[in-house]
Amino acid sequence: MRPRNESAIVASGGGTSTVVSKQCTLEGFVDAVSDRDGILLREVEPLGTVLARTENSVYRVIPLEAGSSRILIQGGRFFPEPTEVRFAGSGFGGSFLKLGWIGLGLRMEVVWGGQRIVTSRIRAVQVEQPASAAVKPS
Repeated sequence: MRPRNESAIVASGGGTSTVVSKQCTLEGFVDAVSDRDGILLREVEPLGTVLARTENSVYRVIPLEAGSSRILIQGGRFFPEPTEVRFAGSGFGGSFLKLGWIGLGLRMEVVWGGQRIVTSRIRAVQVEQPASAAVKPS
């Protein structure tokens, strides 16, 4: 019996099998990310701010318009200044992504200048409240 975190690919005709990590399969990826905490970026108001702390950096992410993947990002070695990029989503650094999602334990992926930029793993994520949304004492 195979452990739950592994999948097997068996060649037709009963040839040699290859064991791969379950998260490297579509089913395994969906299972692994479905119960992770995080933020769906399209639910953040345009020009709101999300802070994502990774293993190596802190990123400031600002959605530019509702329903769009356009964001401003600042942080890490690639983005010392706010830079407009396309936000793709989060994943383990392979081929699968949870689109539009900033998920704990995953890596954010953005596209900038035709290149895919992948962060280190996300350790914490929070939405900053705009100053105008703060409750004033009466």
